[in-house]
Amino acid sequence: MIVTRFAPSPTGFLHLGHAYAAFRAYDAARAGGGRFLLRIEDIDSTRCHPEFERAILEDLRWLGIAWEEPVRRQSDHFADYAAALTKLEAAGLIYPCFCTRKEIAAEIARAGIAPSAGDNRGEDAYPGTCRALPDAMRARRMAEGAAYALRLDVAKARARHPGILQFVEHGGGPNGEIGTQTARPEPSGDIVLARKELPTSYHLAVVVDDALQGVTLVTRGHDLFPATGIQRLLQALLGLPVPDYAHHPLVLDERGRKFSKRDRGVTLAGLREAGETPETLRARLGI
Repeated sequence: MIVTRFAPSPTGFLHLGHAYAAFRAYDAARAGGGRFLLRIEDIDSTRCHPEFERAILEDLRWLGIAWEEPVRRQSDHFADYAAALTKLEAAGLIYPCFCTRKEIAAEIARAGIAPSAGDNRGEDAYPGTCRALPDAMRARRMAEGAAYALRLDVAKARARHPGILQFVEHGGGPNGEIGTQTARPEPSGDIVLARKELPTSYHLAVVVDDALQGVTLVTRGHDLFPATGIQRLLQALLGLPVPDYAHHPLVLDERGRKFSKRDRGVTLAGLREAGETPETLRARLGI
């Protein structure tokens, strides 16, 4: 049975791009006689707010999209992510990083790392500054209360799983990829898996969630296609099932930019107030 999911973050109001993504996931589940799940990705407590979650539910109901209950909220399941993190830590695949974003950016500039490298979630590829810190120094800095992130040592992780990592792509990918693909986690670098005050981050949470929820098809935008490499590696390390993927084109504005949650003119609430209907939105989005 096909199981899809739509997983917005309640950091603002849904817009046209979200509608397209929700329709794609919902229609894929219905076409396959399967299940459609809604997940609220709210691990960022500083930016996520209940009012936006309520608006998400209202917008989806207006679009005619129904989901299974209960809705999974990531903030309710930190224990699941902590258990996965403990497993990786026990395998010696995680190390603390004490670098600030400013320090990382400066090191990247010195090293001449291509700015396109990174984890596709707004972070630059990490140059490995803290990877070789002595254990005694790590312990001292942590005991002193220094802020830190916990990073995956990708080189060690690949040594643990040296074989070819693959996934099946149905959507076409940003360069027309379709069928069985070879996952390449290395370009993402040593990604952040957790922080001192938070037992998870995007990559760790989504692979754990998809496995626990039985998701069999991940539908999402082309911009997240490169992230599949590092997520496929995490699935291998944690012994998790591998879903199929369908990466779809992004919905862009007239300037070729992704829509913003701050632009009231393209939010679903704003479009609804302007007289749009779910049917006109589907036609507008080519669905």
